[in-house]
Amino acid sequence: MKIAVIGGGVLGMAAAYELLKQGQQVALYERAPVLGGQVRTFDVGGGRLECFYHHLFTSDVDMIDLIHDLGLSDNLTWIPSRMGFFHGGRIHNFVTPMDLLRFSPISIVDRVRLGLLALYLGRFSNWEKLEGVPAQEWITRYAGKRISDVVWGPLLRGKFGDAAREVGMVWFWGKVFLRFSSRKGGRETLGYPKGSFGTIIEALERRIRDMGGEVHAPAQINRIVVEDGRAVGLELGGEGGPTVRRFDRVLATVPSYVFPRLAPELPAAYLEKLQRVRYHTAFCLILVMKRPLSHIYWLNVADRTIPFVAAIEQTNFMPPEQYGGKHIVYLSNYLPKTHPLYAKNADEMFQEFLPHLRRINSQFDPSWVEEMHLFKDEAGQPIITTNYLKQIPEHRTPFRDLWLANTTQVYPEDRGTNYSVRLARKVVILMLRDAGLDVPAKMLPGRVPRSLVGLEREGLTP
Repeated sequence: MKIAVIGGGVLGMAAAYELLKQGQQVALYERAPVLGGQVRTFDVGGGRLECFYHHLFTSDVDMIDLIHDLGLSDNLTWIPSRMGFFHGGRIHNFVTPMDLLRFSPISIVDRVRLGLLALYLGRFSNWEKLEGVPAQEWITRYAGKRISDVVWGPLLRGKFGDAAREVGMVWFWGKVFLRFSSRKGGRETLGYPKGSFGTIIEALERRIRDMGGEVHAPAQINRIVVEDGRAVGLELGGEGGPTVRRFDRVLATVPSYVFPRLAPELPAAYLEKLQRVRYHTAFCLILVMKRPLSHIYWLNVADRTIPFVAAIEQTNFMPPEQYGGKHIVYLSNYLPKTHPLYAKNADEMFQEFLPHLRRINSQFDPSWVEEMHLFKDEAGQPIITTNYLKQIPEHRTPFRDLWLANTTQVYPEDRGTNYSVRLARKVVILMLRDAGLDVPAKMLPGRVPRSLVGLEREGLTP
């Protein structure tokens, strides 16, 4: 089959790679001039850095398998993480169970309760029972008001703002479950490729090209061509005017709000599912500095008077020498387009953040900052509400031979490179089966993983 894949992020690239491995012809189209999507990189101090912070958990087996398949296993390093929690004007270490017992903003009884609840969620697997439960309601009921006010509530509101009360407990459970799955001996271990995730993207692009796949970046796609209810190709834009290229199948890996622009004639019921999904834009203001901000890699900010939800200090994870001796921190936020911060540039946002950086480190001075970079992704965070399973758009769209795969469909997991790779494999299996082709046994899961929700619903079983 001749297959067009729209979108050159991790999901689109992984899907193109899997299709090529199964003997299909693939053309990959990406709007941006470079591939990688949210894991694209740029140069800092002679090294490379992701525009949005990334790491791997030990449970990220699909991404780890891909890294191995690309011959990059020796490039992957595993590092004990240093987590922290900012509350009450100070940083609290949050690395070991003992750190939790020392967490003074809540009582000793609440510390024990918090630990037990986190342990319970980390072992809980029947997530379907939580489908109709709002996260805020569950937290308040089982954790209590103080834990809700100090710990989990502020983080939920920081991530989702006014939409926090709508967020389903399944999303929150997934976050706790994931972090516990990457703990050994009570301490979290995280993975990172030497030289950045850019090494993986480059190796994957080379492999796609070497296997005969086409890569078009930047590329302008005006629309998906549909005839008699079937996707038959793409209308491509360019200096010479629009041209149509025909394909047997089309796979779109674009956000849900982009898909109707490419296929405006989709039936109303499917369009409604796409339009029901809301996103918050992910923001990362990256500071390249002479001195470190703190000793913590991942600092959760539980004070909602502070206009960012986390400070991720890359050089407390990877050595500063990798970036020419510079110290790098991501100041992360998730905002709707209506938020006042949305339209600000890097300098304006830094001025908003400045007094709060001094609350984290009283010695902080703007002269420490040598570079600033601001990155935004409008599809950064889908808002996962209660009863979300019923709202997920099917991969098989109402048009024959037209498929959709994006981060709104990795439920009950949240977005992440691992689940993009897993989703790519899932949709490729579905496409091959739909075409009446055999699927190699090694592509099929031995059992249905938690994050492959909808396998049975879409007619795919091991």
